[in-house]
Amino acid sequence: MYVDSHCHLDKIDAEKIGEDLPKIIENARQRQVEHMLCVAVTLEDYESMRSVVEPFSDVSVSCGIHPLYVEESRTDISEVAEKLYAMASHNDVVAIGETGLDYFYKPDSKVLQQQHFAAHINVAQRLKKPLIIHTRDAREDTLTLLKQGEAEQAGGVLHCFTESLEMAKRAIDELDFYISVSGIASFRNASELRDVIKALPLEKLLIETDSPWLAPVPHRGKQNQPAYVADVAQCVADIKGLTVEEVAKTTTTNFYQLFKGVA
Repeated sequence: MYVDSHCHLDKIDAEKIGEDLPKIIENARQRQVEHMLCVAVTLEDYESMRSVVEPFSDVSVSCGIHPLYVEESRTDISEVAEKLYAMASHNDVVAIGETGLDYFYKPDSKVLQQQHFAAHINVAQRLKKPLIIHTRDAREDTLTLLKQGEAEQAGGVLHCFTESLEMAKRAIDELDFYISVSGIASFRNASELRDVIKALPLEKLLIETDSPWLAPVPHRGKQNQPAYVADVAQCVADIKGLTVEEVAKTTTTNFYQLFKGVA
């Protein structure tokens, strides 16, 4: 019924919540979550992440470098790109990322972020695998680099979206990208984001948890987990005046249309 289009299962502190990963996956299944996409944040962590989720047939993986971690990469950009290409070329990798730009937390590394982002777009193009984009306070540069790299040929999603309606519409209209909604939409101070979600077509939306962060209402204060994507779906349904079944069906269809490598 539901798909969690973006989570970090390897980052969940199982000891803190008193449940191991098999139980966390089972929690999701019990709430009718049929698939989860576990997203990489560094190439160094990718192999361990993949090995953690490999036993679960309903979990897919991506490969990439989060913009807040680009400074940790000490190698030349061309070497990073070739390493990313080699790792992401395997059939079990269904997407490139997460990648993108974050000028809110790391404005000083914006040039390096842009170089890494451009390299990720190029790899996505070469492999014909969609991009998972993190963007914060970098609206124009994000869209410019995506258009320069002809990212629409690979496809992609602006994940955990918190930016403007104008940016969302441009990503949809100019790049045919999807917009992903997280638990932030349920937060009390997120009225502007709810207005954006209300204005966007359901046919271009995905839902996600971004576990273990950003647990939606009514789980605020807890570690997030894929089971809670059902609550994100309910939030979207409430915002758009739809049934949760409609939201589940359409966002799940959207997920499989974008991530064609998912078995």
